[in-house]
Amino acid sequence: METQQIEQILKDALNLNEVYVQGENAHFGVIVVSDEIAQLSRLKQQQTIYASLMEHFKSGAIHALTIKTFSTEQWKRDRLLNMSN
Repeated sequence: METQQIEQILKDALNLNEVYVQGENAHFGVIVVSDEIAQLSRLKQQQTIYASLMEHFKSGAIHALTIKTFSTEQWKRDRLLNMSN
């Protein structure tokens, strides 16, 4: 499965400001920027994102997924901190 496919699936299924996917060989990491998702509990965030990709887990196209979520404000702050390093 390609990273662009995962990005598109998440964009189509969820109300996201931004989404970034990295990885290969069925192991991926996603960064999701969404005020709506960021306000959920950590468990609900993961459940929401996993639910959108469940058929790909079942098929084996995705084996492992690391998830990081940010609100738009957290994402701006995180990016500014990383740019200054």
